[in-house]
Amino acid sequence: MAKLSAEMKEAFGKMKIFPVATASQDGTPNVVPIGVIEVVGDDTIWITDNFMNKSLENLKTNPKIALYLWGPEIKGCFQIKGQATVRTSGLDFDAMKAKINRKNPALPARSLIIMKITEVFDCQPGPNAGKKIL
Repeated sequence: MAKLSAEMKEAFGKMKIFPVATASQDGTPNVVPIGVIEVVGDDTIWITDNFMNKSLENLKTNPKIALYLWGPEIKGCFQIKGQATVRTSGLDFDAMKAKINRKNPALPARSLIIMKITEVFDCQPGPNAGKKIL
């Protein structure tokens, strides 16, 4: 598993919306904007599913997932790839749901997607675009 650097973790705190990509078993891509993502360890990201439909279906048959971080307030651009596990019960799910409901009780927090990071790539334009960082 790849481990995020301090700079990468800091970038998560500056993002408002995260593009998250999945693909169906036959490879059909899907990208959705996600607003609730949290780094919970050097190699683990929690993604809250409030309204995912296609993405959730994709993850049931193809656990590969990717997201990227970019914006004027972030140093660089990072594409993060990993393997997802979907939880709808258990301690981690309960902790995520309680946290979301404290912030915004209107959000359903239907499931928790636990992303184990496998690779990180540079996605900033230039000679290092696409270069594996971790």
